[in-house]
Amino acid sequence: MDLDGEEELMLGGGEGTAVRKAMELLVAIGEVMGAERMVKISSAQVSGVSYGNIGEAGLEFLEDWAENGARVRVQTTLNPCGMDLERWQEMGVDEHYREKQLRIIEAFRDMGVITTCTCTPYLVGNLPREGDHVAWSESSAVCYANSVIGARTNREGGPSALAAAIVGRTPMYGLHLEENRAPTVVIEVEAELRTRHDFSLLGYAVGRRIGTGVPLFKGIRRADRDCLKMMCAALAASGGIALFHIPGLTPEGGRWRCEGLERVTIGDREIEDCRNALTSGGEPDLCCIGCPHCSLEELGEVARLVKGRKVAQGKGLWVWTSKRVRDEGERAGHVRTIEEAGGKVFADTCMVVCPLERAGFGHMVTDSCKAAHYVPSTAGMKVRVAGLSEAVEGVLEHE
Repeated sequence: MDLDGEEELMLGGGEGTAVRKAMELLVAIGEVMGAERMVKISSAQVSGVSYGNIGEAGLEFLEDWAENGARVRVQTTLNPCGMDLERWQEMGVDEHYREKQLRIIEAFRDMGVITTCTCTPYLVGNLPREGDHVAWSESSAVCYANSVIGARTNREGGPSALAAAIVGRTPMYGLHLEENRAPTVVIEVEAELRTRHDFSLLGYAVGRRIGTGVPLFKGIRRADRDCLKMMCAALAASGGIALFHIPGLTPEGGRWRCEGLERVTIGDREIEDCRNALTSGGEPDLCCIGCPHCSLEELGEVARLVKGRKVAQGKGLWVWTSKRVRDEGERAGHVRTIEEAGGKVFADTCMVVCPLERAGFGHMVTDSCKAAHYVPSTAGMKVRVAGLSEAVEGVLEHE
């Protein structure tokens, strides 16, 4: 790789051991991926935060870097960790898990990372501009950054995103390059899209059908931020999709010509096939909303659905969001309404990375295809997918 003088200094140890290790990792990745040089980044988003995911080896790795003086030099936030940092006991988390999780957070804090734990960093201030190069690692956030914001990032691993934050650079390959952002397939959308859940099912169907690539969607005329957020998560869960285009809706959507590209049609049948594939028989006892983390608008919608109602005995309603959005929801009265109904609003974590199996439930209903995709393997639970109102209604007492 062609390194500049500052990068050579970092690689040679001139800025300390931790910086040298970070640069060595990035150079190795760059050489494997055929990158010719590094590119400066404006922010990073680091995964590998849950103790349940990274374990003792990950904790030791982070503490070693922190003790060796690693410090980030760009705005850096974290993916969800394994528990609500304030309300961990309500989740069934034990003292051992709590102690290990807090050590992970402290190691990141020592490195200068903003310990905001969320898969929606763009809702809490980590918002790059169109054209910015960043190093993000959470799959739905990567897809959102590339597609909806128009920033440029590959799907980094946790260590490579942290290394990029420490040196302020990442190898210039993949989706950092203009030629790799061109669409590879046209998706003709004939399904009716009315809700965020429909967009989640669409994303899941497309990822399941094409696997990887850069889809360009035809037939989507309206979609708000939360619809696109849900679609990003599903595209990345069922496939390896980190970028898509929608003419008139995404920054790069009108830039590309589509002549000669394969065309795939997604209609109501394909949507229904995904719904069936993600649904197990039986009666759900836990409704989980917030994968990706809820926006303030979504919190408000849940609050309206449960206002004056009660969660049925033996069932649960768990809503997941970032600490900042939960604070905003408390000021707006949404959190009080949800919790007066018997629900819980957790921050810092989510149903995919927390030890959900310890909560005593066995069958989850959710409006998120991503959550439904992962929870059977991460928590050993049955799942069902449904639209938001249907999912919430299923755990409430009958009027």
